[in-house]
Amino acid sequence: MKKWLWIILIFPLFANAGYQRNQARAVNEVVFGTVESVRYISQQDIVQSKANGWETLLGAVVGGVIGNQFGDGHGREVATAVGTIAGGSIAHHSANRSYSIEYRLVELLIETKEGKWIDVIQDVDPKMLFSKDDKVRILYFDDGVRVDKEM
Repeated sequence: MKKWLWIILIFPLFANAGYQRNQARAVNEVVFGTVESVRYISQQDIVQSKANGWETLLGAVVGGVIGNQFGDGHGREVATAVGTIAGGSIAHHSANRSYSIEYRLVELLIETKEGKWIDVIQDVDPKMLFSKDDKVRILYFDDGVRVDKEM
């Protein structure tokens, strides 16, 4: 019976674990194998931006400065107050919104030359797309794993 070894490297969850192609890194081990199956995955996360108040304060100050340019006497005071409230409100609402990030991942099931099975999930590199029967190398680092095509 074949032994299953599951290794999962999901790039978005480990911010600094990504493989930089223009950076030299020490490799702990290199294992060669053949891709048995490829599955491209799209994962979407909804991110809530977290305003800390500085955006609202800055918006209120800018709004107040702009409002202060209009009117005379009591009218200028009213315009400054309205500008402050409007600027703070606009900045607060634009700072507290959610947005969606889409992560493109690839899952590779690889049979090594030693007969072990390894499953790796990693970020998609559009310059290195995998297909069944590709010869690959699995690079083991201190902080993760990366699969590249054999050259």
